[in-house]
Amino acid sequence: MPLDIHPTAWHAASPEEALDGLAAAPGGLAEADAAERLRSHGPNSLPEAARRPAWRRLVAQFDNVLILVLLAAGVVTLLLGHWVDAGVIFGVVLINALIGFIQEGKAEKALDSIRTMLSPEAVVLRDGRRRRIKAVEVVPGDVVVIEPGDRIPADLRLLRARGLRVQEAALTGESLPVDKAAAPVAADTPLAERTSLAFAGTTAVQGHGEGVVVATGAATEIGRISQMLSTVETLDTPLLRQLAAFGRLLTGAILAVATLAFVIGVVGRGYSMAAMFLAAVGLAVAAIPEGLPAVVTITLAIGVKRMAGRNAIIRRLPAVETLGSVSVICSDKTGTLTRNEMTLAACALADGEVAVEGVGYGPEGTFRRDGAGLDDPMADPLLARLLVAGCVCADALVDQRDGRWTITGDPTEAALVVGAGKAGLAPETLRREHRRLDAIPFESEHAYMATLDADPDGGRPNIHVKGAPEVIFALCDREARANAADAPFDAAAWRARVESLSRRGMRVLALAERAGAPDELRLRQADFDGSLTLIGLVGLLDPPREETVAAVHRCLRAGVRVKMITGDHALTAAAIGERLGLPGAAGALTGREVDGLDDAALRTVVQEVDVFARATPEHKLRLVQALQADGSVVAMTGDGVNDAPALKRADVGVAMGVQGTDAAKEAAEMVLADDNFASIAAAVEEGRTVYDNIKKAILFILPTNGGQALTILAAIAAGMVLPITAVQILWVNMITAVTLALALAFEPAERTVMTRPPRRAAEPLLSGFLLWRVGFVSVLMLLAVFGLFVWEIRTQGTDLATARTAAVNMLVAVEILYLFSARYLTASALTAEGLFGSRPVLIAVALTIVAQAAFTYLPALNVLFGTAPLEPRHWLLIVCLAVPAFLAVEAEKALLRRRGG
Repeated sequence: MPLDIHPTAWHAASPEEALDGLAAAPGGLAEADAAERLRSHGPNSLPEAARRPAWRRLVAQFDNVLILVLLAAGVVTLLLGHWVDAGVIFGVVLINALIGFIQEGKAEKALDSIRTMLSPEAVVLRDGRRRRIKAVEVVPGDVVVIEPGDRIPADLRLLRARGLRVQEAALTGESLPVDKAAAPVAADTPLAERTSLAFAGTTAVQGHGEGVVVATGAATEIGRISQMLSTVETLDTPLLRQLAAFGRLLTGAILAVATLAFVIGVVGRGYSMAAMFLAAVGLAVAAIPEGLPAVVTITLAIGVKRMAGRNAIIRRLPAVETLGSVSVICSDKTGTLTRNEMTLAACALADGEVAVEGVGYGPEGTFRRDGAGLDDPMADPLLARLLVAGCVCADALVDQRDGRWTITGDPTEAALVVGAGKAGLAPETLRREHRRLDAIPFESEHAYMATLDADPDGGRPNIHVKGAPEVIFALCDREARANAADAPFDAAAWRARVESLSRRGMRVLALAERAGAPDELRLRQADFDGSLTLIGLVGLLDPPREETVAAVHRCLRAGVRVKMITGDHALTAAAIGERLGLPGAAGALTGREVDGLDDAALRTVVQEVDVFARATPEHKLRLVQALQADGSVVAMTGDGVNDAPALKRADVGVAMGVQGTDAAKEAAEMVLADDNFASIAAAVEEGRTVYDNIKKAILFILPTNGGQALTILAAIAAGMVLPITAVQILWVNMITAVTLALALAFEPAERTVMTRPPRRAAEPLLSGFLLWRVGFVSVLMLLAVFGLFVWEIRTQGTDLATARTAAVNMLVAVEILYLFSARYLTASALTAEGLFGSRPVLIAVALTIVAQAAFTYLPALNVLFGTAPLEPRHWLLIVCLAVPAFLAVEAEKALLRRRGG
């Protein structure tokens, strides 16, 4: 049906205008009208996005350069009749495809997780009577009744609200429950401050209310986020992009060299085309690093296991390495950088300020005045009055369950109750002694709560009031003093104290009291209007986690910038940012200010500002995109459904495992098992280590392929038979190379891993230096292998099978010694640590030696690979050639170190 008011402005309309615009009445819709609207608007549920069929998801797993390289190697191996090796290759392909298929299926559950946030049932008014219906049957114009604990079934324009507070953290990022009221707010009010609306998927924690439904299903704020999530594009990881470029370059080079060899052999040496075709195939097999995809995959899997031990659960394998290239971490504040537990941090009294230490809801902490600890806080008369008033004028409960302190009720009130517990008071006992006679519950219209409490000594009852400072100030004419009679109220001095606490990011409440009449049993505002005595102020804070400050500092040292993006107030966010040590925390930018910037201006600002407040899901997504457009590799952390689109778009989405919503977890690549930002710093370290190890493995594998290819080229150019056959090459590549290279996946982090800046996302996989190293070692292998083969054939008159066996073992021997050198890019391996410090390397070497012994002496393998047993002189010659090759690499590294490389 047509609406008289634009959907985005319901919060600015009065209740009467909202009802008129929806053709609704305060008593609700008629049943017939509701049925017609249900047919017209559809069910109150989120539409399911179109999904790829399972077979398409499976086929898509093969559209990957790693898989294509493996498939090509498998086909070549199959054509050569090497059935076992072909089976191994195709087995690796299948396992990779199945892992990707399963993980992608889990990722598509993100939208399902958001759908579960909608309430299953709702209480509505139909024909003037209350009815409980399925939430999917709620329609625009329905009047919904809200009680404490209810999950809001649709977006509502509130008609009435009495003490209504709604927890919106999962949607807006606001850490505290929001006070709701029926009064309209300005049309340009940010989402988190639209107090006249209650949003689908949020929860009422206190009070009562009624609201008319203004949006259902996909039209709700949660529906809008669901649609954003379904359209957000995910990016390839830097490693996959680098491997894709590397694979294309390598494939082109191999085809070019194989073609060149074919032409030289046929035209220059007069070989038959059939013979040269087989030689070209052998050259291609020699040059293709068949073992590389498997080594990369296994290295990533080892990184996953290591990260799990540090409370970082990886959901998508390539994300392991991406963490190592992260240059910016965009973090939500509430529950991620902070504990999401309101804490009493300061008490402002007439005679000074008392700091309260200890975080969380456990009653452990100390009180300090002027830096000195208070042995007995209750011996301080003003502080004791403040703590008692805060505890009895509150409804929240705090108890311990399964070793963990939990709260029931409002977090702000819980902080006051915990504060009393830290001073040694027992809240239950205190409330029994100060038995409540009557109360005025908190309502946003008057912004305070008042209780009438019995006196423990049987005297006159006491009135306790807490609320917004300006409201309480207006009710006071006196202020409490410690060792003197109450003094006249000094409003200016107390406003200065409020401003001081607020500048430190605290939420400020004022507490006041007055003695009641002896027979007073009912409480009215008129009983204390203008006659209260102000006891003091309390400053409440959602504090940073203890480990977060150190973790942020560690990230900054590693060249990783940290950006706080929160739905909270700018002042609070800036204060927390300064506590965390964020360089650009002072000038916090709000979502409204972000809206005023075009994309170019935002790309500039996002480099300078580290704190963004009052951010909506669109703002978070746009900030991530602005950072990525500037070349940054972005990790986004969050726990709410409002974080899900940005989590999906980021290079690495990091969700909170304990307090995070299912939607956030399913949209992320990584989940923190302990909700601890410090675990992200540990994950970045592991990610950098994984990339280092992949690079070391590549630097080890490629010279093997290069040496083999050069050996075959040299043989063709010299008009000789091939020193190594294609099946022997496969043996080296798939058995020895993978076994030895895999040992590098277990290398520990280097000492400088978290002191160097993150690598550039566009940085090639092989730099000029690494290409030089690959070429240098390839030439050393060529000289050793081809030199030994020529020596045996032309000088010693050795038969072809024995000469080839010696050449293969020569190649493997150089590889074994080069493995020790490859553990360090520039550092020397000629140390006890370098030679004996890695158990995986020693095990890999031992296994390779056993495999080569079988390859050389086992009759069945002699037949299969065309090999022959070697004599002791062959082994002595192999060692005498392999050691100088190893020392040559170490000499090159020493020269590089001397030149400052």
